[in-house]
Amino acid sequence: MTTTTTTNYEVDNHEGAVPVKRWTHGVPIEDAALRQLANVARLPFVHKWVAAMPDAHWGMGATIGSVIPTKGAIVPAAVGVDLGCGMMAVETSLRAEDLPDTLAPVRAAIERAVPHGRSNNRRSRDSGAWGDIPDRVGKRWATELSARFDVIVDKHPKIADANHVVHLGTLGTGNHFIELCLDEREKVWVMLHSGSRGVGNRIGSYFIRLAREEIRRWFINLPDENLAYFPEGTDHFNDYVQAVGWAQDFARINRELMMAAVLSALEQAPGLRPFSTPSVAVNCHHNYVAREHHYGADVWVTRKGAVRAGEGEYGIIPGSMGAKSFIVRGKGNPESFCSCSHGAGRAMSRTEARKRFSVQDHAEATKHVECRKDEGVIDETPAAYKPIEAVMAAQADLVEIVHTLRQVVCVKG
Repeated sequence: MTTTTTTNYEVDNHEGAVPVKRWTHGVPIEDAALRQLANVARLPFVHKWVAAMPDAHWGMGATIGSVIPTKGAIVPAAVGVDLGCGMMAVETSLRAEDLPDTLAPVRAAIERAVPHGRSNNRRSRDSGAWGDIPDRVGKRWATELSARFDVIVDKHPKIADANHVVHLGTLGTGNHFIELCLDEREKVWVMLHSGSRGVGNRIGSYFIRLAREEIRRWFINLPDENLAYFPEGTDHFNDYVQAVGWAQDFARINRELMMAAVLSALEQAPGLRPFSTPSVAVNCHHNYVAREHHYGADVWVTRKGAVRAGEGEYGIIPGSMGAKSFIVRGKGNPESFCSCSHGAGRAMSRTEARKRFSVQDHAEATKHVECRKDEGVIDETPAAYKPIEAVMAAQADLVEIVHTLRQVVCVKG
């Protein structure tokens, strides 16, 4: 490998591969992630080059924080299993002085309003009893998702028994969260992170297996079996595009339903005055595939942990539980295929974080945030992530910062 450095990014050149352009100045990236980027760059259908964002780190199949444009094929494992995972943020008319001195009741109100953790929207969080799907959820499912899902499972019945409507409007676990934040003007924002939940995982996993089976059947050798792909024009390709498009819509609607539930809970939370939500709202995917035009060709762009940052487009780049987050506006940089990072990016594995940090470490790092401070979230502690300031500095030519947010409440699954 040879690496050259430009003003804004580094270029890795590997024999038999397209270049890898990395916006990682000042941000560490592990060798395993570099090897994954090289493997992807050797695929014969990659268009021009692979772009790596400053939060890039090792992932299953392809590097998290990578942008992969392809002509004539899609790699399902590069898209991943949390299809359509992304962020939503809404500015409110509330200001810091409007928040109560004690934020624990506000956090509790949000936790009651949105099922989180290993839960779903049919279980009452107060009584533990099972009930009906909430009307607001059932209506969105029936009008926008149900019929399309039936078409997909008619051809692929193994997907049918996934958690779908019972996960619609729910947060999940891991790094998914709901936050109240203050911006540089002391205005209150609601921000959340989630995706397509159980049904997206089932769809992604199912088609990843199909791709592996097809590659084996055709005796195609790949540097990593997780780079198995569907050639465009085949039945599996068409079915995958249809299914992943549906899952991405599920994820978007999921975030909209949760946001509505959070805003409703805040309207009734003790100590908060009535408020409105101005026009600033962002809802963006960061694990998805889309058809786009770049460098004279219509291509499939897979953003695995990356946000579209076309000129003037708004995006969200969150930090960790105790770090800053950013509302950004894209600069439309063509060399990144109009993309930016999706967050700070993990600095270590979850297992390593649990070994390295204590509950006391986590409590100290999040002392300014009303949030969980127990063993169950140590793997999400701020020190487990790369420094968000360095990540933002490395992509100054990709986005401009519109608002800088700091958390005051964080709900984790």
